[in-house]
Amino acid sequence: MSEKTQQDDYCDQDGRGCPDIQDCPEENADLADFTNLDDPTETADSIEPAGHTETADTEPSSGDDAPAENAPESDHEITTASVVEAVLFASDEPVTPRKLAEIVGAGGVKEIRQHVTELNEKYDRQDCAFRIESIAGGYQMLTRSAYNVWLGKLLKVRSESKLSPAALETLAIVSYKQPIMRVDVEAIRGVGCGEMIRQLCEKGLVKIVGRAEELGRPLLYGTTKKFLEVFGLSSLRDLPQAQDLKPPV
Repeated sequence: MSEKTQQDDYCDQDGRGCPDIQDCPEENADLADFTNLDDPTETADSIEPAGHTETADTEPSSGDDAPAENAPESDHEITTASVVEAVLFASDEPVTPRKLAEIVGAGGVKEIRQHVTELNEKYDRQDCAFRIESIAGGYQMLTRSAYNVWLGKLLKVRSESKLSPAALETLAIVSYKQPIMRVDVEAIRGVGCGEMIRQLCEKGLVKIVGRAEELGRPLLYGTTKKFLEVFGLSSLRDLPQAQDLKPPV
């Protein structure tokens, strides 16, 4: 029997009736696979087991992709004492033991006082610069008196940074109209502004930015980088628009 006849018989037995194995690409592919499996040169090591996946895809990655349970925040144990500490730290006025018990939602006044005592003992052991004091029937977290010298300097700086209504009005005009001459500021306010502008310059909020192209070349004023820092602005474009401002009540 010729090779052509054997090939036709194979196709007839398969029920496909393929006239020529070379004319059928699907049969060529199947035959190639079948031949590769019987190839004695194919070793077991070259055949990849079923279900095999790259270990890089299955292993947990490190760094930013680490599971949330490995984050340091999850290791912090929240206790009743720590909640009391957090509430007193965030409060700017004394909080009564009864109010603390309501906020914490666990125990009563007696337990709150016990937690405060334990916290103060911990602060003393750790030489903390603060402790919880009993003020006006409540508890408040305060710094120790030994630090009054340095805290007094901080309060002095804050008091010097406070602006009067007249200074704020002058500063607002300069910030929105800059660069602006002093006479233009006075024309808007209706009063003399020389002293206010001088004080704003001393505080570092206003500075001389140039001279006007007018008779006498008067000074032009504008705001400084410190002005942006004090009012939390990234640039002058962040100033509120006129339509966003509400009139005083």
